[in-house]
Amino acid sequence: MKEKGTNHRQMKSLSDVHRAFGLPMPVHPLISLIDGDTSAILLNKLHILPNPHVLSFYKISYKTEHTTRLRYGQSQYDFAEGGLLFAAPNQVIGSVDEFNVKDRSPYTLLIHPDFFLNHPLAKKIKTYGFFSYSANEALHLSDREKKTIMSIFGIIEEELNSRIDEFSQDVVIAQIELMLNYANRFYKRQFVTRNPISNDIYQRMEQILEDYFENKSLKQGIPTVLYLSKMLNLSPTYLSDLLRSLTGQNTQQHIHNKLIEMAKEKLSATSLSISEIAYKLGFGHPQSFSTLFKTKTSLSPLEFRKSFN
Repeated sequence: MKEKGTNHRQMKSLSDVHRAFGLPMPVHPLISLIDGDTSAILLNKLHILPNPHVLSFYKISYKTEHTTRLRYGQSQYDFAEGGLLFAAPNQVIGSVDEFNVKDRSPYTLLIHPDFFLNHPLAKKIKTYGFFSYSANEALHLSDREKKTIMSIFGIIEEELNSRIDEFSQDVVIAQIELMLNYANRFYKRQFVTRNPISNDIYQRMEQILEDYFENKSLKQGIPTVLYLSKMLNLSPTYLSDLLRSLTGQNTQQHIHNKLIEMAKEKLSATSLSISEIAYKLGFGHPQSFSTLFKTKTSLSPLEFRKSFN
């Protein structure tokens, strides 16, 4: 079915996915592991979904043999080794145009949120930021990392296909959590090993902020995390995680730091009133500016100006 007002095909259950692609019904109603052979069938039937689609469950997929180049920010990079992709429930999954039938997915894991009911992972899974990353922000694994992830997929596959009993759910959930923890570690490694890319993104973000305060109309207000992420062609969560890996601070903190930097310059080098400075920096109310400034510097704007003089 489609969501009202959209062209997105909504898939509410795992059976909907299997039925749409002509696959055998899932062994378990709340979790399905599509292996490489079945994945090939699925990829050959992508025409069934002519528009982006929305899944009501978590999706973890490892794709290999990418025949296209992936975009990071304003640059493109070859990732022929493939990557691990994550999607949370109710995210729009890209259209068919983003896929190539030569791409292969050794494993695609689909998990309905109800599978985690009464388990700590039901809440914890929402803390893994990479579920809100874009497809072009995939986790690219080394050979050793790939073996680790593939072994976990293998254990889940064996558990689902050979024995479903009162222990199965706990065993599978433990393996999923292990995979997510490894993914968290490997993403941190990726931010480090792709340092030239990360530093380039950081420098471009700094320039965007400079240009914003230099050229943008005051009516546009303070730059937002969403504005910066769109300008950099990155998802907001990925940008914040990347910046945190570089500097220890997220995107919002960087915006605030830039605001304070600009404010200090105007307080020390101009005779503008506190209200005028607040409006020039995009604040709708001078009090909001004063509150942020004091939070960051332990001084009010007026106290800073007096101490500077």
